Amino acid sequence: MARVHSVCVFCGSRIGNDPAHKVAAETAGRAIAENGSRLIYGGGGVGLMCATADAALSAGGAVIGVIPEFLESRETGHEGLDDLIVTDGMHDRKQIMFNLADAFLILPGGVGTMDETMEILTWKQLGSHSKPIVLVDLGGYWRPLIAAMQQAVDHGFMGEETIALLDIVDSVEEGMALIKEAKTR
Repeated sequence: MARVHSVCVFCGSRIGNDPAHKVAAETAGRAIAENGSRLIYGGGGVGLMCATADAALSAGGAVIGVIPEFLESRETGHEGLDDLIVTDGMHDRKQIMFNLADAFLILPGGVGTMDETMEILTWKQLGSHSKPIVLVDLGGYWRPLIAAMQQAVDHGFMGEETIALLDIVDSVEEGMALIKEAKTR
């Protein structure tokens, strides 16, 4: 067992309207770098993605972005990364991010962040991996998503154990503490 070398952060391509979300993204980027881990993220030079990457870079961390070709101009691929991998599409992007990561930290975001989260959770539910997935429920942001998952459990479409595959925390600091304790195979 070894320590977590790479943390993939899923988060918004927009900054959002709550300043606490940008602070959390910056905190995550710094913490990943200060932990000696590499940041893996969606490669955008906008929104919370950019805030996370810039903070990691400012703290001396290594950062790899993974962005589909069709989004490179829309999300302005980040120019200052150690590596920016341009993929053919979203499926390739998620697979590469998964392959590079030892753990996942999920911050607030939109439908893309939800898609990435659900796919990585589904892969874990199916036994494809055992990597930590930490959902940062900053200010209750993810409560509706958690409630929707509980609704699926209540109606018999999902087992309670699926929700338990997520580590749900209230802050980036709690999330990073869990990731620092995690071991990879």
